[in-house]
Amino acid sequence: MKKEAPYHIKTVSEQHRILSLPMPQHPLVSVFNFEDMEYPADEKYRCVTLDLYTISIKKEADQKVKYGQSHYDFDEGVMSFIGPKQVISNISEGHHPKGWCLVFHPDFLGKHPLAAKIKTYDFFGYAANEALHLSEKEEETILTIMQLLRTEINKSIDAYSESVLLSYIDLILSYSDRFYHRQFLTRKALSNDILAKFESLLSAYFSDHHTHQLALPSVQYFCDQLHISPNYLSNMLRSLTGKSTQQHMQDMLIEKSKELLTTTNLTVAEIAYLFGFGYPQSFNKLFKHKTNYTPLAYRKLFN
Repeated sequence: MKKEAPYHIKTVSEQHRILSLPMPQHPLVSVFNFEDMEYPADEKYRCVTLDLYTISIKKEADQKVKYGQSHYDFDEGVMSFIGPKQVISNISEGHHPKGWCLVFHPDFLGKHPLAAKIKTYDFFGYAANEALHLSEKEEETILTIMQLLRTEINKSIDAYSESVLLSYIDLILSYSDRFYHRQFLTRKALSNDILAKFESLLSAYFSDHHTHQLALPSVQYFCDQLHISPNYLSNMLRSLTGKSTQQHMQDMLIEKSKELLTTTNLTVAEIAYLFGFGYPQSFNKLFKHKTNYTPLAYRKLFN
């Protein structure tokens, strides 16, 4: 049976119509209360994609979200971020969350610096189970800005309206970025658990593979094992260790290459090819960058 394509929502007005909300005061940006909406029963809306940015803050959700092998409830405010063209699926009938939602079309950003800045925020690419868990004060901060934004939207448009609205959106995003980096640290037990599992997977990969299969797999390989998205893993690792996922993988590669240099008669070129390098020079450059020695100079230290 052919799987139906996600229902495509193109505008803020169309989203309001589907959710049985009044038509928006502004055609490109809106803030609404989830309790004012009515999610349609039609099956075609169970999976949707939007040409919009969506920032939601939900409260008192009667569900638990699976994060890896653990579950976390939504007792406090939880923020989620969805970018244009992302697919939202498995929306249940009678979907009635509590909280607020900010939605805006990319065209609203125009040539404003925020149009480029928003693309640097990785949390628009996080999975649903990587939502931002807010403290009481953080939740109050975001809700206050959303209410100010909503009030501004409902005012008569003047020469300052667009600038003020964009400033509020920019402020919400800046706070969200701060709170996410705080979350990596305050939920350190969870983050450290993921870090330990990642390092274990990385070590096991090298231990379990023969020397003709040592080339590193993709970042996605590890994310699939950990049940998290690549952006979230990399940002979490940077917060905890100062290194990206790729850098951690390179460090393990260097440790394994040190072992081969000191315990085998393989040439530097052969080791480079084992690790998937097309040219030995690329391997030499990485090895020297990481150790301050060329592979041959490192080998001589043990001869």
